[in-house]
Amino acid sequence: MQVNVIRFHKPGPASVLKWEKAELGRPKAGEALVRHAAIGLNYIDTYQRSGLYPLAMPSGAGTEAAGVVEAVGRGVKHVKPGDRVAYAGGPVGAYSEARIMPAARLIKLPRGISDEQAAAMMLKGMTTEYLLCRTYPVKKGETVLFHAAAGGVGLIAGQWLKALGAVAIGTAGGAAKCRLAKAHGYAHVIDYTKQNFVEQVKRLTKGQGVPVVYDSVGKSTWDGSLDCLAPRGVLVSFGNASGAVASFAPGVLAAKGSLYLTRPSLITYTASRKDLELSARRLFAMVTSGKVKIEVNQRYPLKQAAKAHRDLEGRKTTGSTVLIP
Repeated sequence: MQVNVIRFHKPGPASVLKWEKAELGRPKAGEALVRHAAIGLNYIDTYQRSGLYPLAMPSGAGTEAAGVVEAVGRGVKHVKPGDRVAYAGGPVGAYSEARIMPAARLIKLPRGISDEQAAAMMLKGMTTEYLLCRTYPVKKGETVLFHAAAGGVGLIAGQWLKALGAVAIGTAGGAAKCRLAKAHGYAHVIDYTKQNFVEQVKRLTKGQGVPVVYDSVGKSTWDGSLDCLAPRGVLVSFGNASGAVASFAPGVLAAKGSLYLTRPSLITYTASRKDLELSARRLFAMVTSGKVKIEVNQRYPLKQAAKAHRDLEGRKTTGSTVLIP
């Protein structure tokens, strides 16, 4: 069976993404053939495409999608043909009309969650789950700082933090993005294009700082994030939207208050089937309860993946974006 896919043969800018034909075989033992209905767009896709996270060439793109199982290989019991499923976190190759996946990475979708919602939320939503519930378990009443509050993870995190009873401070660029973040649960939103976010966090916390900073921006916010932390606070660095963080001396953590640093990834936090199901179950509960709403703000034909990448990197998107095969 032939399907259309997005591939790239060398790392580089968005223009390296090409629309090509690929041959699909039958699923082998432990595998499932999934026909995609919607595909998630995420910053990690741009890191892999650019070479920041190296892949073997040529490579497919994308790590998140939702669709319907069309066939399963020997030994697959937890999904069957006709099941609606979603996945996030790999292996790379979601930018395709259909693909063969390790069945163990597939999660059955509950009623009430659409294919587009699932494709938009699995990676971002399970990222939010592990950040807020496991990397640094946020407690009711705590004040926390979350960068890129109007982004895909940020909008989910704002709602989740509000549901936990936390006081969420967000950062965003421009008045429109600040309003969007405020509408999604943030108690305070700092416009980093006009305000010094360190000064504002200190003001909002009466000079105390916050116990945790969630930072997916990277290079441009690194020093400021450390300065926002209270003594023995935790910097959770989970992305590089502004570029990779340069090497630094660990003594800086001591000088700024015996701080902690962690660089987590969804792949590690959902490596086992047990952890994957736990993360998905918590996410589905938040969404089906109405405490977290998943909004798809941009849609692109899969064939226009390069344009979607340019818009994402150019900060022209908000919230979640999906590609439609």
